[in-house]
Amino acid sequence: MKNRYVLALALLSACTQGHTEIPTPTETQTQAAKPFDAAAAFGARQSVSNLTLSPDGTRVAYVAPTTGQGSVVVIRSLGADGAVKQAMAADGNPQRIVRCGWVSNERLVCTLYGVVSNALYPVLPFTRVIAVNADGSNPAMLSRKDNIYSRGYQLGGGEVIDWLPNDDNAVLMSRNYVPDEHLGSRGGSYKEGLGVDRIDTRTLAAATIEPPRVDAADYLSDGHGDVRIMTLEQLRSDQTGTGVIRYLYRTPGSRAWQRLSEYNVLDRSGFTPYAVDHDLNVAYGLKRKDGRLAFYSIALDGSLREQLIYERPDVDIDGLIRIGRRQRVVGLSYATDVRTAVYFDADMQKLTASLSKALPGHPALQIVDSTTDESKLLIFATSDQDAGVYYIFDRKSHHLDTFLVARGELEGVKLAVVKPVSYPAADGTMIPAYLTLPPGREDAKGLPAIVLPHGGPSARDEWGFDWLPQFFAARGFAVLQPNFRGSSGYGDAWFEQNGFKSWAVAIGDVLAAGHWLVAQGIADPAKLGIVGWSYGGYAALQSAVVEPGLFKAVVAIAPVTDFEALKEERRRWSDFEVTSEVVGRGPHVRAGSPFYHADSIKAPVLLFHGTLDGNVSYLESKRMAARLTEAGDRCELVTFDKLDHQLEDSAARTEMLRKSDAFLRANLGITE
Repeated sequence: MKNRYVLALALLSACTQGHTEIPTPTETQTQAAKPFDAAAAFGARQSVSNLTLSPDGTRVAYVAPTTGQGSVVVIRSLGADGAVKQAMAADGNPQRIVRCGWVSNERLVCTLYGVVSNALYPVLPFTRVIAVNADGSNPAMLSRKDNIYSRGYQLGGGEVIDWLPNDDNAVLMSRNYVPDEHLGSRGGSYKEGLGVDRIDTRTLAAATIEPPRVDAADYLSDGHGDVRIMTLEQLRSDQTGTGVIRYLYRTPGSRAWQRLSEYNVLDRSGFTPYAVDHDLNVAYGLKRKDGRLAFYSIALDGSLREQLIYERPDVDIDGLIRIGRRQRVVGLSYATDVRTAVYFDADMQKLTASLSKALPGHPALQIVDSTTDESKLLIFATSDQDAGVYYIFDRKSHHLDTFLVARGELEGVKLAVVKPVSYPAADGTMIPAYLTLPPGREDAKGLPAIVLPHGGPSARDEWGFDWLPQFFAARGFAVLQPNFRGSSGYGDAWFEQNGFKSWAVAIGDVLAAGHWLVAQGIADPAKLGIVGWSYGGYAALQSAVVEPGLFKAVVAIAPVTDFEALKEERRRWSDFEVTSEVVGRGPHVRAGSPFYHADSIKAPVLLFHGTLDGNVSYLESKRMAARLTEAGDRCELVTFDKLDHQLEDSAARTEMLRKSDAFLRANLGITE
């Protein structure tokens, strides 16, 4: 990306000036006379997110939503006064606050995300990292700053890789260097790529720990101030990626890099490190064993001794469990019908077992954060029928206090039970799925129903609270979420070639979900619809192409509609060749793209898309709507200006839910 372009963003002033009314997430809707508005309640962004506990355990910082895509960092005291203050606000146009962490008891480091555009790049996502005191004073940009002489785009603002708990002022941070053509000035530099700096977050004094490299993609610290692993992308001569990732490591006390492992994005082979254990001097990571991801450690003492720590015969191991400011690895997790945590730290295993007994009905229990000495923990407990509650646990006094609810709008609202099920595909393969019935319904017969395939496609649905199926269940629909072949989490054989190259298998499994609902008597065949987001939106449209009569209404949110267009959207980016290889070349590209088969779709279609979507271009929905209209099909495209793929706006999500519900009811003949 050699074109000159500077992100002209007054981030510091936009994020710290003025005052935004602090939301009160513990307050619930108490207006009994006002009818329950399901679209507004389920469409609302989380009341609190990304909570973090101060090092001394006296305060919690969290991100709360404001108007539009706006957000605010709230500091809440855990003392008797329960004081609530604002540290930072962003209006969401274009930046919003993603998360924060404590660098000391008085200072935070926060990451912001936004999307801008220009003539060459209609969608340019960016991040910036800002430090600020808990009272909102002394804001400072930690990301390197652009200027008119910068040669290229600095989209990634870097990230903290070590919070340096023994230093109240500094962090280790990866930072992007962009060459500055203003050579001869104090700011001019040829430096380019990703490096690591030690930064004093108050004074901005910085020291280079790792010089920037063009092929560097990430760094891992050991939590004690030492960078132990460097991630390198194998690049072509034009600086585009090959899909091969190399990992180098250092032995303790050495500055020399040695080969650790290699990972191939395309065939998914090799070991990927995710964390370094300082005390044991090993790297923890994932590698395939017998076709599924298993959890391994590799010694970083020069021997590269490999040890299998945990594997499952049925699903991938896909998560590490960490705790505290040093991000100490204490366990792992995987998902079968429900997500399961395995702790190899004996104290944590005993503690979480006790907490689970104290919080019955909440199998999804997570340690979110802790004080530096791990004496006080921030706990999150949730289930299918509970959007989630945060607790503060004092390990010394053994006292557990309720703190905040994740979604205040849903307090007191009866939610639906989510039941793991399986159904047969056309070839007899049993497909795992989740069935959500309207709240209070034990036996479902003849209901209006929705098949809701997930996005990705290399992702999977899991048991627990999910606002989208819960909304439709609250509106009287049965909802089935299939983990079709092409989903991740179930190993290589289930993944097939991926949901693009093996689209016919994936779509066949989605269609089988609809047939199963009808065969079981759950769904009235005249009242069966399909709803999907991203790849799920693609699956909704392509299902209507392959079997036009099954689904009577189609709702597609930010859908992929044209495989070739999806590849072309990455033309100016370094991952173009890798994306092209993942999607593939050949007859399946056109055959699997609903855009070219709009005349086969007979069901009415409702499309939603944000104009600043960097995952799937808004033009895909715009072109699809035009093609459907040309074919004489009923189609409506709802455009959300200046929103991205996630539609991170409560009003927009509320509108989407309300319109989807009305559309489905009108076209499925629901008269209530």
